[in-house]
Amino acid sequence: MNDLTLINNEFLRQFEIKVDKGLARIEYSEQERKIFLTKLHIPDGIKDKNFEDAFIVQVLEFISNKNLRVVPTSPKIARFVRGNRRYKQLLPVGIKL
Repeated sequence: MNDLTLINNEFLRQFEIKVDKGLARIEYSEQERKIFLTKLHIPDGIKDKNFEDAFIVQVLEFISNKNLRVVPTSPKIARFVRGNRRYKQLLPVGIKL
């Protein structure tokens, strides 16, 4: 699982990483230079605790490189952003976690 290639599937509005156990994905909605991260799906067969964090980091880096703001509505993603000060700068003005 060292080679994690992030795919932005704009048609299905989700970020994807193909893994041997299936497809990990984060669903999103985009509005006015903001991306709302709505759902996180990790295949059941993935036992690596670090996979979820690595996936979220890749998505947040992608969003950062596009100069967009992020609104994490998924509880797991919101918890990750809350615990990682570096990514709080991606939140729109007025949004606090």
